[in-house]
Amino acid sequence: MNIQPIFLWTDILLFVLLSCMFALVWHARRHEPLRAAWRQVGRNPVAMAAAVVLLAFAAIGLLDSLHYRERLPERGGETSAPAVYSTEVLSALDALLAPLRRNTEKTYSAPFARALFQKETVELDGGGQARIHPPLQHGARHLQAGESLAADVLLRAVGALPFALAASLLFALGLAVVVARARRCGLIEALRLIARGQTALAWRAALATSFLIAALAAILTALAPLYHVFGTDKVGQDVLYLSLKSVRTGLVIGTLTTLVMLPFAIVFGIAAGYLGGWVDDAIQYLYTVLSSIPGVLLIAAAVLMMQVVIDLHPQWFGTAAERSDARLLALCFILGITSWTGLCRLLRGETLKLRELEYVQAARAFGASAAAILRRHILPNVMHIVLITVVIDFSGLVLAEAVLSYVGIGVDPNTTSFGTMINMARAELARDPMVWWSLTAAFAFMLTLVLAANLLADAVRDAFDPRRS
Repeated sequence: MNIQPIFLWTDILLFVLLSCMFALVWHARRHEPLRAAWRQVGRNPVAMAAAVVLLAFAAIGLLDSLHYRERLPERGGETSAPAVYSTEVLSALDALLAPLRRNTEKTYSAPFARALFQKETVELDGGGQARIHPPLQHGARHLQAGESLAADVLLRAVGALPFALAASLLFALGLAVVVARARRCGLIEALRLIARGQTALAWRAALATSFLIAALAAILTALAPLYHVFGTDKVGQDVLYLSLKSVRTGLVIGTLTTLVMLPFAIVFGIAAGYLGGWVDDAIQYLYTVLSSIPGVLLIAAAVLMMQVVIDLHPQWFGTAAERSDARLLALCFILGITSWTGLCRLLRGETLKLRELEYVQAARAFGASAAAILRRHILPNVMHIVLITVVIDFSGLVLAEAVLSYVGIGVDPNTTSFGTMINMARAELARDPMVWWSLTAAFAFMLTLVLAANLLADAVRDAFDPRRS
């Protein structure tokens, strides 16, 4: 076997979370109130467009979560020797972006540049020396002397658009089949309904957004192997490659932290609100003390202690990727343990109201146990708060990783993330002339991810909040 699959802890947890999401979708399809709420979300064109953008980011993150190690060639042709695999852990995304990963330069180069950003002293063929911008080893090397770079970029970008149009047409036909079955009409009529925006869900917005994403992907696919579209960083790595690799880190922080936070918030919140008494006092004291500690200091102390544990036990990790993954997972746990207090307060307040309602009083009068009441009557009626909070907190957690990595207490330096890109760009901004493209690329990707999450969160809040219905 030429590759050896590698299962990192964050990979396993991401796919477990994906399975849970499919289970929730199946559960929502069986309950009409949940279906009605999600249909309201789907009727919002902005929410559908944001959902398509988030699905594109999720696809990148899942591809980057399929890890493997390549098999090294046998020495001296010994085919019977046991297989030896590289210590470098790659992913399916790395395989797709192999030209971007391998085509590194010496140092900085601007977007679509043909030469390095810095001048160097070179030896001339006729003797002597000169300070020039040396040509790139990979970027724009296919161009002949005197050939226009702008014309080549434009022609290749325009030539990639038909592929995006074909992909969008296939998606539109798939949507038309779904609409035709639901409306019991012909395929042409279904396409007409989608074009007019007269479907039950805002499929027109989803189709338009998917075309924009497909067009962008097609253009980047055509240009990225030939040019450094977003330039290169200090060590010559392609900034577009680093930006795409940072997506998984943001998704891991935003989703796995939620898995850690929810059990604490839900159990403590509804227990404090329903049981009251000393249980309520103890839980209030706990989250009040935790909220009183400055969050950055608490996270910094926990991260540093975890880093000491990792450094003292190198035998736990077979590769550098496993070591970096352990710190990333530790950061998720630390953020989750320190960020459950806000949701806990909300659930406690809602439970205080619910426990006085008639159906809860009736269940208590009939002798139902506290555990049964919490499971059957309290928990289902606070899940809208949980869902709204989870969706809203996702963007905050992505930004938190960027801030923590910027101050040096976030992910491992070997882990590519938006925070590490911004941290490295801090010194680049002080250069003259300024190296601006690394920060701009990280900002653009992070803005798109967080903005899409916030727009979807607004629609989910409007659909699931009973005070707005």
